Parts: sequence; C-alpha cells; structure tokens
Amino acid sequence: MKTLRFFALVGIFSVLYTMQPTAASRPDQVELDEFQNYVVIGAFKYYRNAVRFSDHAHALSLNAKYEKNSVRNLYYVYVLGTNDRNVAIEEAKRLRAESEFTDTWVYSGSFNKENNVSGTTAVASADINPVTDQKIETVSTKDQPAETAPSVETTTPPAQETPVETSTAKSAELDNGVAGKNFLFKLYRAVDNNAVEGDVDAIDVDRTRKMGSYKGNAPVKVADPLSKTDSVLLVCEVFGYRKVQRQINYNSPQGEGIEVNGEGEVVVPFELMRLKKGDIAVMYNVYFYKDAAIMRPESRYEVTSLLNMLNENTKYKIRIHGHTNGGASGKIISRPKDSEDFFSLTGAQEGIGTAKKLSEERGQIIFDYLVKNGIDPSRMQIKAWGGKRPIHDKNSSRAQENVRVEIEILEE
Repeated sequence: MKTLRFFALVGIFSVLYTMQPTAASRPDQVELDEFQNYVVIGAFKYYRNAVRFSDHAHALSLNAKYEKNSVRNLYYVYVLGTNDRNVAIEEAKRLRAESEFTDTWVYSGSFNKENNVSGTTAVASADINPVTDQKIETVSTKDQPAETAPSVETTTPPAQETPVETSTAKSAELDNGVAGKNFLFKLYRAVDNNAVEGDVDAIDVDRTRKMGSYKGNAPVKVADPLSKTDSVLLVCEVFGYRKVQRQINYNSPQGEGIEVNGEGEVVVPFELMRLKKGDIAVMYNVYFYKDAAIMRPESRYEVTSLLNMLNENTKYKIRIHGHTNGGASGKIISRPKDSEDFFSLTGAQEGIGTAKKLSEERGQIIFDYLVKNGIDPSRMQIKAWGGKRPIHDKNSSRAQENVRVEIEILEE
C-alpha cells in the first residue's frame, strides 16, 4: 500500500512539474533574432535617425522596425522578417521597383555577435543585393549631416492669437516628391528659454493617423494632410517634461506665438515644463534584451536624460515602476552584481524567476545606473508590477509596449 502511495505521489509531482511555465511560455520582448532573413530599407549610425526613418516608412504604410546590428555596428530599419530567403529576395526586389526605397537589400543572419549568454561565436551573416544575389561588402548609411539647432529667442511669445498669412508660408517639395510646407518646431525650457532636444509628432485629426515625426529646433517639411478640415495635432512629448499638444489648421496655422520667420518657415513654439509631483512619465526609449534585466545600448540616451533631470533638481524623489508583458514565470538574465556595464550581455548570468521579479530587476538596473552616477539612493524607490498593469492585450500586435519602465515624481 505504501508503495502504491509513493508512486501516486511521484505521478502527481511529475504532472505538476510539466505544467510549470518555461522561459518560452512567457510572452515578453520579441526575440532580437527571430528570423533568418530581413528586408532592409536603410542603415544608420545613429539611433534617432533610425527611429525617424522608421516613422517615415510607417507613414507610407510599411511595417517598419529597427534593430541594432552589432555585426555591422549600425541600426538597421527593416520591413519584413522571414525564414524563407526567396520570400525576402522577392519582397526586396518589389520595393526597389515600386517604392522610393530603391536600394533595399536582404540581410541574412543574426543581428547579434553573441547568440546566447555564454558567448558562442556569431552566426555567419551577409548583406545581399536582391537583384544580383551577390554579397554587399560595404553598407552605406543614410544619416544626414548633423544640423545645428538655432538658439531660442528669450522674448516671451505674444499672448494674443495672431493668424499666419498662408501666402507668406513657403511651400516646398518634400524629398519624396510630396508637396509640403516648411515648419520650425521651437522646443525650449520654460524656466530659462534654453533649447530642448526632441521631436514633434504630427497627427492628421480627420483620419486619426500619424503623419510623421519631426525634429525640433530645425527646419522640417510637413506634407499637406489633404483632409476635409486640414486640422493637424502637433504633439511634443520629451522625457522629463510634460507633454504639450497644439492643434493647428495646416493651411492657416494660428495660435499663441505662431509666426512666419524670415526664411518663410512657420514657427510653432513648444514651451516645456519639467514634471511635477504626481506625474508619471513612460521611458519609451528604454529597451531590454529578451528575458533580461539588462538595457540595450540605445537606452543610454534616455536614462542619461533621467540622470540630468535628477541632477538639475536635487529635490526630486522618484519611484521607478517596472512592467512586463504577461505574468508567467521563466528565464531571467541578469548582470553580475559587481559589473558596472548596464548595456551589455557580456558576463550575464541566467536564472529562473517570476514576471514580477523580472520587472523588479529591470527597475533595479536603472536604480543602480543612477546611483553609479552620483544620485543618492534615498531619492529613489522601486515598484515591481510584473504583468499586472498591461496597456494592451498580451497577445496583440502592440503587446511589446507592455514592457516598459515608468518614472513617478514623488517630491519636487
């Protein structure tokens, strides 16, 4: 009887063990090397240029994504990932023939030099010309020369709304041949009028679609929405500052401080104010490796912005909120406790834990980065949510946005 009871217990524990979620069962960030072939429309040295180019491709109804190719040390913008090489080749040919992306090519291989934590050798990779089927030895980048942001005028914008005469607003041809108008989105700090680096998103109000993202403090060309009302919503959301929205009529822009400068550009000012007590800001540009509490290199800019914000106002106290996509347990990749490298998998350690634990460790690495750079630990707290507060269904096409870090202002 005891023998039967023993085997029954063994059977129960075996079933329970097989029901435990594995690392693969936790829907989290998308694998960096999910496919063997990628249809690439552009390569960039600088992360922000890749983001802008991706937004431009989105405006043309392409499902563009960007990823750091550590083999080339460039950011690749691609529109298709597939394990079928022939499918990738044919799509690249089609884009060359039917779109503005006439130099589209196929990248075959892994985006990472290291395919796992232990540091195995890189998978053979190659950039392929889809027409000749020959290897591309040198990849040309599409980065534009750096532009110097104009200084922000210190005069206070007029309080009254002054219509802008459309006849003086210079019409121009966009690079892609679409007629557009010259704008200059002036981003500046409310406290001292100093220029702030950031982007402005233009939304076609009638069609509720994003027209594109445009660099602040530099001349840009915005396409005519060609909509019924010509209404455009301009959204400026720079991390560390409160979001600012301005709605204009494309053909007759007017509002506080809007004017046409000597170059014929419609100048739209955005006065940015720092976050206040109770505000919560999403760190949209902080990314983690899959299943890892380690930031990817392109996260450096935004965590440095957080560091600068805390240094600028020493009264700030914050809470770091960590979120994952889904709540299952699984693999967690962590950096060694004595490591000061916050942006690399080199030397990383692998373990098992809950989604809440993963979100806690992701908050912790930002905490540690700030402490390493001089911020008093007493000014910061960590709150781990795991997958309890998703903003999209965990299986939706936008599930990736559930994986995020938020900064809450506790004191200022």
